[in-house]
Amino acid sequence: MRKTLAAALLLTGLAAPALAEVPKVLVSIKPLHSLVAAVMEGMGEPGLIVSGTASPHGYAMKPSDARAAEKAKLVVWVGPALESWLDHTMAKRQDGLAMLSLPGLIRLDTREGGAWEPDHHDHGGHHAHGQGDETDPHVWLDPRNAAILVVAVSERLGALDPDNAQRYAANAQTMKRRLAELDAHLAARLAPVAKRPYVVFHDAHQYFEARYGLSPAGAITVDPERPPGAKRMAQLRDRLKTSGAACVFGEPGAPKATATMLAEASGARLGQLDPEGLLVAPGKDSYVQQMQGLASALAECLAAR
Repeated sequence: MRKTLAAALLLTGLAAPALAEVPKVLVSIKPLHSLVAAVMEGMGEPGLIVSGTASPHGYAMKPSDARAAEKAKLVVWVGPALESWLDHTMAKRQDGLAMLSLPGLIRLDTREGGAWEPDHHDHGGHHAHGQGDETDPHVWLDPRNAAILVVAVSERLGALDPDNAQRYAANAQTMKRRLAELDAHLAARLAPVAKRPYVVFHDAHQYFEARYGLSPAGAITVDPERPPGAKRMAQLRDRLKTSGAACVFGEPGAPKATATMLAEASGARLGQLDPEGLLVAPGKDSYVQQMQGLASALAECLAAR
Protein backbone atom coordinates (compact mmCIF):
# COMPACT_ATOMS: atom_id res chain seq x y z
CA MET A 1 0.00 0.00 0.00
CA ARG A 2 2.82 2.37 0.93
CA LYS A 3 4.62 1.60 -2.33
CA THR A 4 1.43 2.24 -4.29
CA LEU A 5 0.87 5.54 -2.54
CA ALA A 6 4.49 6.56 -3.03
CA ALA A 7 4.27 5.71 -6.70
CA ALA A 8 1.10 7.76 -7.05
CA LEU A 9 2.69 10.73 -5.34
CA LEU A 10 5.76 10.40 -7.53
CA LEU A 11 3.67 10.34 -10.67
CA THR A 12 1.75 13.38 -9.45
CA GLY A 13 4.97 15.20 -8.74
CA LEU A 14 6.35 14.39 -12.16
CA ALA A 15 3.17 15.49 -13.91
CA ALA A 16 2.77 18.80 -12.10
CA PRO A 17 5.85 20.57 -13.50
CA ALA A 18 4.87 19.65 -17.09
CA LEU A 19 1.44 21.20 -16.60
CA ALA A 20 2.95 24.25 -14.93
CA GLU A 21 5.38 24.75 -17.81
CA VAL A 22 2.77 24.82 -20.56
CA PRO A 23 3.32 28.21 -22.23
CA LYS A 24 0.63 30.85 -22.03
CA VAL A 25 -0.77 31.33 -25.53
CA LEU A 26 -2.97 34.17 -26.75
CA VAL A 27 -4.86 34.11 -30.06
CA SER A 28 -6.46 37.03 -31.87
CA ILE A 29 -9.66 35.62 -33.41
CA LYS A 30 -11.95 32.60 -32.98
CA PRO A 31 -11.05 30.52 -36.08
CA LEU A 32 -7.35 30.61 -35.22
CA HIS A 33 -8.10 30.09 -31.53
CA SER A 34 -9.92 26.87 -32.38
CA LEU A 35 -6.97 25.52 -34.34
CA VAL A 36 -4.53 26.42 -31.55
CA ALA A 37 -6.85 24.88 -28.95
CA ALA A 38 -6.80 21.61 -30.92
CA VAL A 39 -2.99 21.57 -30.82
CA MET A 40 -3.02 22.28 -27.06
CA GLU A 41 -5.75 19.75 -26.23
CA GLY A 42 -5.02 18.03 -22.93
CA MET A 43 -2.26 20.52 -22.12
CA GLY A 44 -3.86 23.90 -21.66
CA GLU A 45 -6.32 26.42 -23.11
CA PRO A 46 -5.21 29.40 -25.21
CA GLY A 47 -6.58 32.86 -24.48
CA LEU A 48 -8.74 34.71 -26.99
CA ILE A 49 -8.76 38.44 -27.70
CA VAL A 50 -11.81 38.98 -29.94
CA SER A 51 -14.53 37.05 -28.14
CA GLY A 52 -18.31 36.87 -28.20
CA THR A 53 -19.90 38.39 -31.29
CA ALA A 54 -17.27 41.13 -31.64
CA SER A 55 -15.77 41.46 -35.11
CA PRO A 56 -12.02 41.72 -35.77
CA HIS A 57 -12.80 44.53 -38.21
CA GLY A 58 -12.38 47.79 -36.36
CA TYR A 59 -11.73 46.06 -33.01
CA ALA A 60 -10.24 48.26 -30.27
CA MET A 61 -7.69 46.69 -27.92
CA LYS A 62 -8.64 46.85 -24.25
CA PRO A 63 -6.12 47.23 -21.39
CA SER A 64 -6.89 43.62 -20.42
CA ASP A 65 -5.92 42.51 -23.95
CA ALA A 66 -2.59 44.32 -23.67
CA ARG A 67 -1.90 42.70 -20.28
CA ALA A 68 -2.74 39.26 -21.64
CA ALA A 69 -0.37 39.84 -24.56
CA GLU A 70 2.41 40.82 -22.18
CA LYS A 71 2.01 37.60 -20.18
CA ALA A 72 1.75 35.29 -23.20
CA LYS A 73 4.76 33.33 -24.38
CA LEU A 74 3.18 33.03 -27.83
CA VAL A 75 0.68 35.27 -29.62
CA VAL A 76 -0.99 33.81 -32.72
CA TRP A 77 -2.67 36.17 -35.17
CA VAL A 78 -3.36 36.53 -38.89
CA GLY A 79 -1.18 39.60 -39.35
CA PRO A 80 -1.46 43.38 -39.72
CA ALA A 81 -3.49 43.03 -42.93
CA LEU A 82 -6.42 41.93 -40.72
CA GLU A 83 -5.69 42.87 -37.10
CA SER A 84 -4.15 46.31 -37.60
CA TRP A 85 -5.16 47.07 -33.99
CA LEU A 86 -2.65 44.43 -32.81
CA ASP A 87 0.23 45.55 -35.02
CA HIS A 88 1.69 48.07 -32.55
CA THR A 89 1.75 45.49 -29.76
CA MET A 90 3.32 42.80 -31.92
CA ALA A 91 5.96 45.16 -33.34
CA LYS A 92 7.56 45.17 -29.89
CA ARG A 93 7.67 41.37 -29.64
CA GLN A 94 9.74 38.64 -31.20
CA ASP A 95 7.52 35.77 -30.12
CA GLY A 96 4.47 36.28 -32.34
CA LEU A 97 3.25 33.84 -34.97
CA ALA A 98 1.53 35.61 -37.85
CA MET A 99 -0.39 33.19 -40.07
CA LEU A 100 0.27 35.32 -43.15
CA SER A 101 4.02 34.90 -42.65
CA LEU A 102 3.97 31.09 -42.84
CA PRO A 103 5.78 29.47 -45.78
CA GLY A 104 3.62 27.43 -48.14
CA LEU A 105 0.44 29.30 -47.28
CA ILE A 106 -2.07 29.69 -50.13
CA ARG A 107 -2.44 33.44 -50.70
CA LEU A 108 -4.95 35.25 -52.89
CA ASP A 109 -4.92 38.92 -53.83
CA THR A 110 -7.85 41.07 -52.77
CA ARG A 111 -10.38 41.25 -55.59
CA GLU A 112 -10.83 44.55 -57.39
CA GLY A 113 -12.89 45.81 -60.29
CA GLY A 114 -16.37 44.94 -61.47
CA ALA A 115 -18.38 43.19 -58.77
CA TRP A 116 -15.60 43.81 -56.26
CA GLU A 117 -15.02 47.49 -57.01
CA PRO A 118 -14.87 49.65 -53.85
CA ASP A 119 -17.72 52.11 -53.37
CA HIS A 120 -16.80 55.78 -53.87
CA HIS A 121 -16.42 56.20 -50.10
CA ASP A 122 -14.70 52.86 -49.36
CA HIS A 123 -11.23 54.41 -49.81
CA GLY A 124 -9.52 51.28 -50.99
CA GLY A 125 -11.64 48.58 -49.43
CA HIS A 126 -9.60 45.92 -47.64
CA HIS A 127 -6.63 48.23 -47.50
CA ALA A 128 -8.48 49.68 -44.53
CA HIS A 129 -7.26 46.58 -42.69
CA GLY A 130 -4.10 48.51 -42.18
CA GLN A 131 -1.10 47.88 -44.36
CA GLY A 132 -1.97 48.37 -48.02
CA ASP A 133 -1.10 44.68 -48.49
CA GLU A 134 -2.62 43.18 -51.64
CA THR A 135 -3.17 39.81 -49.93
CA ASP A 136 -6.71 38.93 -48.89
CA PRO A 137 -6.25 38.25 -45.15
CA HIS A 138 -9.10 35.73 -44.66
CA VAL A 139 -6.65 32.85 -45.17
CA TRP A 140 -8.19 30.50 -42.58
CA LEU A 141 -11.18 29.84 -44.86
CA ASP A 142 -9.18 27.25 -46.82
CA PRO A 143 -8.67 24.10 -44.68
CA ARG A 144 -5.28 23.56 -46.31
CA ASN A 145 -4.11 26.84 -44.81
CA ALA A 146 -5.57 25.81 -41.46
CA ALA A 147 -3.45 22.65 -41.58
CA ILE A 148 -0.30 24.72 -42.20
CA LEU A 149 -1.08 26.85 -39.14
CA VAL A 150 -1.70 23.76 -36.99
CA VAL A 151 1.73 22.36 -37.81
CA ALA A 152 3.44 25.72 -37.27
CA VAL A 153 1.80 26.13 -33.86
CA SER A 154 2.80 22.63 -32.78
CA GLU A 155 6.41 23.28 -33.80
CA ARG A 156 6.53 26.60 -31.99
CA LEU A 157 4.99 25.14 -28.83
CA GLY A 158 7.35 22.17 -29.03
CA ALA A 159 10.30 24.58 -29.03
CA LEU A 160 8.88 26.51 -26.06
CA ASP A 161 7.90 23.37 -24.16
CA PRO A 162 10.21 20.51 -25.26
CA ASP A 163 8.93 18.08 -22.62
CA ASN A 164 5.52 18.09 -24.28
CA ALA A 165 6.63 18.45 -27.90
CA GLN A 166 5.43 14.97 -28.83
CA ARG A 167 1.97 15.69 -27.46
CA TYR A 168 1.66 18.90 -29.49
CA ALA A 169 2.87 17.09 -32.62
CA ALA A 170 0.41 14.22 -32.11
CA ASN A 171 -2.46 16.65 -31.58
CA ALA A 172 -1.47 18.50 -34.75
CA GLN A 173 -1.53 15.29 -36.78
CA THR A 174 -4.97 14.42 -35.39
CA MET A 175 -6.26 17.85 -36.35
CA LYS A 176 -4.71 17.62 -39.82
CA ARG A 177 -6.63 14.38 -40.43
CA ARG A 178 -9.80 16.04 -39.20
CA LEU A 179 -9.22 18.99 -41.53
CA ALA A 180 -8.73 16.65 -44.50
CA GLU A 181 -12.04 14.94 -43.68
CA LEU A 182 -13.71 18.34 -43.35
CA ASP A 183 -12.31 19.44 -46.71
CA ALA A 184 -13.74 16.36 -48.44
CA HIS A 185 -17.11 16.81 -46.72
CA LEU A 186 -17.37 20.48 -47.75
CA ALA A 187 -16.45 19.70 -51.34
CA ALA A 188 -19.18 17.08 -51.57
CA ARG A 189 -21.77 19.31 -49.89
CA LEU A 190 -21.11 22.31 -52.12
CA ALA A 191 -20.59 20.62 -55.49
CA PRO A 192 -24.33 20.59 -56.41
CA VAL A 193 -24.66 24.38 -55.95
CA ALA A 194 -21.18 25.47 -57.07
CA LYS A 195 -22.39 27.16 -60.27
CA ARG A 196 -25.25 29.15 -58.73
CA PRO A 197 -24.40 32.85 -58.27
CA TYR A 198 -24.94 34.80 -55.08
CA VAL A 199 -23.94 38.06 -53.36
CA VAL A 200 -22.20 38.36 -49.98
CA PHE A 201 -22.16 41.26 -47.53
CA HIS A 202 -18.41 41.83 -47.73
CA ASP A 203 -15.65 40.09 -49.64
CA ALA A 204 -14.44 37.78 -46.88
CA HIS A 205 -15.07 34.40 -48.49
CA GLN A 206 -12.64 34.27 -51.43
CA TYR A 207 -10.52 31.39 -50.06
CA PHE A 208 -13.63 29.31 -49.35
CA GLU A 209 -15.08 30.11 -52.77
CA ALA A 210 -11.84 29.33 -54.61
CA ARG A 211 -11.34 26.04 -52.78
CA TYR A 212 -14.84 24.74 -53.58
CA GLY A 213 -15.36 26.33 -57.00
CA LEU A 214 -18.25 28.57 -55.98
CA SER A 215 -19.74 31.39 -58.09
CA PRO A 216 -19.97 34.67 -56.13
CA ALA A 217 -21.48 37.56 -58.09
CA GLY A 218 -20.16 40.38 -55.88
CA ALA A 219 -20.15 41.98 -52.45
CA ILE A 220 -22.51 44.57 -50.99
CA THR A 221 -19.53 46.42 -49.51
CA VAL A 222 -15.78 46.00 -49.75
CA ASP A 223 -15.08 47.47 -46.33
CA PRO A 224 -17.42 46.02 -43.65
CA GLU A 225 -17.00 49.16 -41.54
CA ARG A 226 -18.54 51.36 -44.24
CA PRO A 227 -22.15 51.01 -45.49
CA PRO A 228 -22.73 50.98 -49.26
CA GLY A 229 -23.98 54.08 -51.03
CA ALA A 230 -27.19 54.34 -53.06
CA LYS A 231 -25.30 54.10 -56.36
CA ARG A 232 -23.62 50.83 -55.36
CA MET A 233 -26.92 49.35 -54.16
CA ALA A 234 -28.50 50.17 -57.52
CA GLN A 235 -25.57 48.57 -59.38
CA LEU A 236 -25.79 45.44 -57.25
CA ARG A 237 -29.55 45.18 -57.76
CA ASP A 238 -29.02 45.29 -61.52
CA ARG A 239 -26.19 42.77 -61.31
CA LEU A 240 -28.32 40.40 -59.26
CA LYS A 241 -31.07 40.46 -61.85
CA THR A 242 -28.64 40.09 -64.76
CA SER A 243 -26.69 37.21 -63.21
CA GLY A 244 -29.76 35.47 -61.86
CA ALA A 245 -28.19 35.34 -58.39
CA ALA A 246 -30.25 33.12 -56.13
CA CYS A 247 -29.25 34.51 -52.72
CA VAL A 248 -28.02 37.57 -50.87
CA PHE A 249 -26.06 36.76 -47.72
CA GLY A 250 -25.76 39.08 -44.75
CA GLU A 251 -23.34 38.69 -41.84
CA PRO A 252 -23.60 38.73 -38.04
CA GLY A 253 -23.32 42.30 -36.80
CA ALA A 254 -23.90 43.81 -40.25
CA PRO A 255 -27.01 45.95 -40.87
CA LYS A 256 -29.67 43.37 -41.74
CA ALA A 257 -31.78 45.94 -43.55
CA THR A 258 -29.12 46.38 -46.25
CA ALA A 259 -29.08 42.72 -47.32
CA THR A 260 -32.85 42.45 -46.87
CA MET A 261 -33.52 45.46 -49.08
CA LEU A 262 -31.25 44.15 -51.83
CA ALA A 263 -32.78 40.66 -51.72
CA GLU A 264 -36.34 42.00 -51.89
CA ALA A 265 -35.53 44.40 -54.72
CA SER A 266 -33.94 41.67 -56.84
CA GLY A 267 -36.19 38.74 -55.95
CA ALA A 268 -33.32 36.79 -54.39
CA ARG A 269 -33.50 34.73 -51.20
CA LEU A 270 -31.90 36.00 -48.00
CA GLY A 271 -29.28 34.07 -46.01
CA GLN A 272 -26.45 34.66 -43.58
CA LEU A 273 -22.77 33.69 -43.62
CA ASP A 274 -20.39 33.84 -40.65
CA PRO A 275 -16.82 34.00 -42.07
CA GLU A 276 -15.23 34.95 -38.75
CA GLY A 277 -17.12 32.48 -36.53
CA LEU A 278 -18.82 35.19 -34.49
CA LEU A 279 -21.83 32.99 -33.71
CA VAL A 280 -19.85 29.88 -32.77
CA ALA A 281 -18.73 29.18 -29.20
CA PRO A 282 -14.92 29.19 -28.94
CA GLY A 283 -13.09 25.89 -28.52
CA LYS A 284 -11.25 23.17 -30.39
CA ASP A 285 -14.36 22.23 -32.40
CA SER A 286 -15.45 25.71 -33.43
CA TYR A 287 -13.38 25.88 -36.64
CA VAL A 288 -15.03 22.74 -38.00
CA GLN A 289 -18.45 23.97 -36.87
CA GLN A 290 -17.92 27.35 -38.51
CA MET A 291 -16.83 25.86 -41.83
CA GLN A 292 -19.70 23.38 -41.82
CA GLY A 293 -22.03 26.28 -41.04
CA LEU A 294 -20.80 28.22 -44.08
CA ALA A 295 -21.36 25.21 -46.32
CA SER A 296 -24.82 24.54 -44.90
CA ALA A 297 -25.94 28.17 -45.29
CA LEU A 298 -24.75 28.28 -48.88
CA ALA A 299 -26.09 24.85 -49.86
CA GLU A 300 -29.52 25.36 -48.27
CA CYS A 301 -30.13 28.82 -49.73
CA LEU A 302 -28.73 28.12 -53.19
CA ALA A 303 -30.54 24.79 -53.52
CA ALA A 304 -33.95 26.21 -52.60
CA ARG A 305 -36.43 26.57 -55.42
